[in-house]
Amino acid sequence: MRFFTTSLSSLLLCTIAAVNAAAAKPPGPLDVWSPKITYPTEGTVWESKTEQTLTWDVSDAPPVISNGALLMLRQNDITAPFILAKGFDLRAGNLTITVPYVLSNPNYQLVLFGDSGNFGPVFTINSDV
Repeated sequence: MRFFTTSLSSLLLCTIAAVNAAAAKPPGPLDVWSPKITYPTEGTVWESKTEQTLTWDVSDAPPVISNGALLMLRQNDITAPFILAKGFDLRAGNLTITVPYVLSNPNYQLVLFGDSGNFGPVFTINSDV
């Protein structure tokens, strides 16, 4: 009886471990998508504290976008933790934001994250500081 109980316990533990391992695996390979930012274009000038609409190309969007959307601001080749928006629909192809109040500089870029990060063209943000 002891052998049967030990074997049954071992079988139960192995089954639980297999179920947990299967649940932890992703459903399949993840798609990597770098949506191309179409606006702002290089040379665009935005004013701080105005509303602007960012646009990107969705014509080649994968069927599954595995990560949540995130938009960050980059300046002089540094992507600081300056989050402009998150959790929006990447398939929409556009997003209206309020331009942050930052120092005037001709070297800003937007970074659009879905499954991958995509740097937009360099543009200018002007402010009164």
